[in-house]
Amino acid sequence: MPTSRSADGDDPPPRLLKRWGIADAAPPAPTGPGRWRVDAGSGSYFLKEYGEGRRRVAFRHSVTAALDAAGLPVLAPVPAARGGRTLVTAGGRGFALYPWVAGRRRGGLELTFAQCERLGALLGELHAAMDRLTAPVQQSLLVPTPRAADAAAAIDGMLAALPGRAAPAGGGNDFAALTERRLLERRGLLAELADHQPPEIEVSTVGHLHGSFHEGNLRYGGSGNVTAVLGWDAMTTGPVAGELVRAAAALFACEDERGLDLDRVISFVRGHRLAFPLDAGQIQAAVHREWWERLCDVAPLRHRYLGDGEAAGDDPAASTRAAALVGWWSAHLERTLDAFAAPYTETPAEASGAGDGLAHDGHAYG
Repeated sequence: MPTSRSADGDDPPPRLLKRWGIADAAPPAPTGPGRWRVDAGSGSYFLKEYGEGRRRVAFRHSVTAALDAAGLPVLAPVPAARGGRTLVTAGGRGFALYPWVAGRRRGGLELTFAQCERLGALLGELHAAMDRLTAPVQQSLLVPTPRAADAAAAIDGMLAALPGRAAPAGGGNDFAALTERRLLERRGLLAELADHQPPEIEVSTVGHLHGSFHEGNLRYGGSGNVTAVLGWDAMTTGPVAGELVRAAAALFACEDERGLDLDRVISFVRGHRLAFPLDAGQIQAAVHREWWERLCDVAPLRHRYLGDGEAAGDDPAASTRAAALVGWWSAHLERTLDAFAAPYTETPAEASGAGDGLAHDGHAYG
């Protein structure tokens, strides 16, 4: 039976926390829509409301509980005092309770190379554990691939709708000129690289994935180790190499035209290989596909430069970074392919030397 999400701002039912045996809690403090911090004599907790079907939530809870039991830094939901359910319904609404997690966020570029390698190993350990703890995932050979022609047509539509584009010279404004330039740059890349489309039939290792492995879902302790991997609502299935590449791109992209910090990428992939080895072919195919999908994804351009109403909640700076990364990645595609595959082609001596020499490097830039 599906649960129903309340309107934003609705407090949880008054007696809800007693379902977990908590009777001395202060009033839950909102931390976001459908999210509260609960402070009680037994500790602090995170209360979350769900708007999904019970079966999907129960499956994710079973996986995160198993990962926690396996010793990985994943928070297991607190079982109810009676019956042991992790999804509790009250007033037609579904809730789960988690231990409150301490720790701080750290950007991927703050990490040393040794820490990048440990983080990659953690992602690999999560992949290995999910592969071991869940049923096999059906391999789908057909992978939908975006078309350069469709992306180019979308840009043509944006150019046509650009305010002031038809104005006489000097009649526009600087932002309109910048917008036109950025759109034409992407249009040019799509035309130049149209023959680089990845194949629609690929064979790769598939499994259950975290779905959103980035710095916002990681918490670090004082020792620099990850204390919690959050964000399991995004859990999905798909190629493991794809998640590895997306995670590296999210973690190690610079804020400007420098693109990806490939030295940190190599360390991250090397750590993942130690825990869940794939092969260079899968890694490079995933890199190619991720680059291509970003090249054909014109939404960040629309959000950043045309103020698409559907993206009102998006971070404009994130859209700017995403658009900038496409240009860098397109100019350094071969170098990026080689870097991601490097841990699968280096000799054992090279891998050992890299780990020893990079353990205390500090930062890649500055």
